[in-house]
Amino acid sequence: MNHDKIEKLLKRLEETEAELSAELAKGAQEAKCDFSSQRIPLWRYIRSGKLSYLLTVPFIYGMIIPAVIMDAGVEIYQAVCFPIYGIPKVRRSDYIVFDRHRLNYLNLLQKFNCLYCAYFNGLIAYVREIASRTEQFWCPIRHARRVRGVHRRYWHFLRYGDGEDLYERWRILRRELKEEEQKKN
Repeated sequence: MNHDKIEKLLKRLEETEAELSAELAKGAQEAKCDFSSQRIPLWRYIRSGKLSYLLTVPFIYGMIIPAVIMDAGVEIYQAVCFPIYGIPKVRRSDYIVFDRHRLNYLNLLQKFNCLYCAYFNGLIAYVREIASRTEQFWCPIRHARRVRGVHRRYWHFLRYGDGEDLYERWRILRRELKEEEQKKN
């Protein structure tokens, strides 16, 4: 396996993501419009929904209970374990962002749903980053078969079955993890 080529591809991927973010940010600046006249009143919004959608409400909003439990669990885990391991803590505010509820063209229920989705999806991303740092520290080895939707650290891990200089390369990955936060600042 050509490590230099993989590093180049990962660098190009990071540059493409940065370029995409910049382009999307430009689009957001250009889209400053007042859509408040297009807001659907709350009661009409609810009445126009399908009955089957209404019946799923307890299942959707019921998911907040395991989410809050998971949130509390990873907060405690990170607070206790990361300082012991020397792993930089993950900032919640980088992953859980509440801003869509300020959009004037959304009614109250839509704003609430946006808060819910921002919390839930942000929480999943936050937990994933905590888990990926843990994986890099404890078991940075790729799987034997292709896994969909891997985290950004995954491609830096050791290849499955490649045990050559395992502990030395493992120490390097741990050191890189610990130094990662310093590189950002």
